[in-house]
Amino acid sequence: MPKTGKNDHARKEELPSTLQRSEQKAQDTFAKTYDSALESYDNDEGRAARAAYASLKHSYEKVGDHWEPKEEPGPSDKHAEEGIESSEPTAGGVDANASKEHLYRRAQELNIDGRSKMDKGQLVKALQKANDAATRKARGG
Repeated sequence: MPKTGKNDHARKEELPSTLQRSEQKAQDTFAKTYDSALESYDNDEGRAARAAYASLKHSYEKVGDHWEPKEEPGPSDKHAEEGIESSEPTAGGVDANASKEHLYRRAQELNIDGRSKMDKGQLVKALQKANDAATRKARGG
């Protein structure tokens, strides 16, 4: 089903819950990419969703239960850099290519314990875990 309505904006009820709690531009980025990819990939919804998330992650990062604009646009992790054939794991919306300082600030925002002793990789994993927990909580789970 198309994610964009007649007004050329995302149909909020058609979006994943994390996007429903995000700004309009993030919603529109996901929805327009999804609709275009759905058309290009012969209605393959899974492939369209992967393309839409890839596009979203280029400009947005997941923070808790929603998406926020990144400081610098670009690939969010090794998987995004290498493309669909990559064997690298995805960082789940965390901007793993951001500086350690940026990741530390995000960890502060999410009140992650032990963040001052973490290296960059540990911060990424802790942020993923905190984001997943915040999303579950927001969904009532």
